Order: sequence, then structure tokens, then C-alpha cells
Amino acid sequence: MHTGFLNTMRRALLSAAALTLGLAAVSASARAADLLDTVKARGMLRIALEGTYPPFNFKDGKTGQLAGYDVDVARLVCARLGVKPEFVTTEWAAILAGLGAGKYDVIASQVGITPRRLQAFDFSEPYTYSAPQLIVRRNDDTTYKSLADLKGRTVGVGQGSVYEQQVRAVPGIEVKRYPAAPENLQDLAFGRIDAALNDSLMVAYLLKNSQLPIRAGARVGQVERMAIAFRKGNPKFHAAVDKALDDARADGSLKQVSLKWFGIDATRAP
Repeated sequence: MHTGFLNTMRRALLSAAALTLGLAAVSASARAADLLDTVKARGMLRIALEGTYPPFNFKDGKTGQLAGYDVDVARLVCARLGVKPEFVTTEWAAILAGLGAGKYDVIASQVGITPRRLQAFDFSEPYTYSAPQLIVRRNDDTTYKSLADLKGRTVGVGQGSVYEQQVRAVPGIEVKRYPAAPENLQDLAFGRIDAALNDSLMVAYLLKNSQLPIRAGARVGQVERMAIAFRKGNPKFHAAVDKALDDARADGSLKQVSLKWFGIDATRAP
């Protein structure tokens, strides 16, 4: 009888402890502020980007300041949220891991929306629509109409990019990974790789502004959707960012940023 009483007491204490832990977890969840509240209180949104990916985000050679399409879009969003932007430059290969670790609030660096990434992060509505495009040497008269034509060749891609995934999906292509676009294109120009795969909007910009002996190749693959990435569990922030982009699209300011950098409106699905 004494043993039964002790067992009953133990079960009661364990049950009470479990309930306490459960209530503490619920309370902690309730106290976890939505990112919108955190950002508003701080007065600043921490935005990660590569800083080496023209015309999307790069350091202006004259001013030394960050410039580009992503930078301008981020500033539009921040203005509508009523906060200041704080830009953090990070190599692409580590940028998503840094977001997951809370090193910054969002990524605005042409992050493609993919099923795998959607499992780990939330995304705003897309603000860029663009197709993958090959880049080849100017004096290379070989015609590559698809990735399959590059079997037995070496293709340069951004490390961890959707373009790397696309090239790896084709057997027989040797893949060379780069932390940033400039190194990739320099190797292409010097004949160390046979082609590069990147964003068609970037290709058009490079052909206009680069002195490298490169030219545009074929567009390959489907149109990609790029958006602002952030951690899950922030519905208020998600809605606020989408509204900011909707408002910028409605008043024409988002289109103007695209025209400034690309000469076309890349903010709507083709």
C-alpha cells in the first residue's frame, strides 16, 4: 500500500512536470515575436546578398557601395516596411545556412524558389522571372542548343546554385563550381572551361558591360522564380513583404528598377 501510494505520487509529479514543460513551451512559442515585430522594434532589416553578382548585387567600382537590382528592390521593400536596410555580404555557398542560423533576417540575392528550399524556408512572392542561359567564348563557333550538347565538356556554375543542380542532372558533363561569377567567367574567357550557365538577365548585362571575350549562348531550361527568403514561422512578416512588393508593382516602381538594370520588365511572369 505504501509502494502504491509512492507510485501514485511519482506519476502525479511526472504528470505535473510534463504539464509544466508543455506550458513553458507554449509560453515560449507565444513570446517568440514575429520577425515583423522584431524588425520594426530594431528599425532595421538585415539583408544578406553575395555582393559579387552583377547586375543583381555588387560593389560599385566608383563609390565602393553596394549596388544592383537586388539592392534597389530591398530598399523599396524596406521603405514600405518603414525600416532601414543593413546589407551583409556572404558567399553564396554559405548564404542559406547563414539564414537558418539567424545571422541575418532575409536573403535578397536572386534566390530561386525550389521544392527543397521551400521545406526549410519561406519565400516572398517572386520579384524576378528569368531563364537559365549558356555563356560561351566569343571565338567558339560550336553550337550548344541544350545542356545535352555539352556532354564530355566542362561547364562552370555557381557553387550551390540552381544552375549547378541543372547541369548535374545531365550525365556526362564535368561540373566546375565557383564561389562567384567573376572567377567563373574569367576561366571561360581563358578556355579553362567550355561554357558557363547562369541567369539570362546577368548574361545580357555582362555582354553590355564586360570586356571579356564572351557571348550569349542558348537559353536552356524553364523560367526560374526568384524571391526574398526568410525563416519559417513569421506570417506577419511574410504578409508585409508581399504587400510591399505588391504596392511597388502597382505603382510602377518595381518595374522601373528592372528597366534601370535590364532594359526590360523582369518582375512579371512571361
